[in-house]
Amino acid sequence: MVLVRWILIFLICALIASLFGFHDMAAGFSEIVRVLLFVFVVLLIISLFFGRG
Repeated sequence: MVLVRWILIFLICALIASLFGFHDMAAGFSEIVRVLLFVFVVLLIISLFFGRG
């Protein structure tokens, strides 16, 4: 659940940065969110696959 918390933190930071006009910073935050979300999904699939033991 820590990874989900970090995803939400960076997503909120990206939304706030884009609201105040820092578009480059918002793009950076959204890239971090996309990478963390991908890692979360991969780990979720792995845990579902190997957790049925």
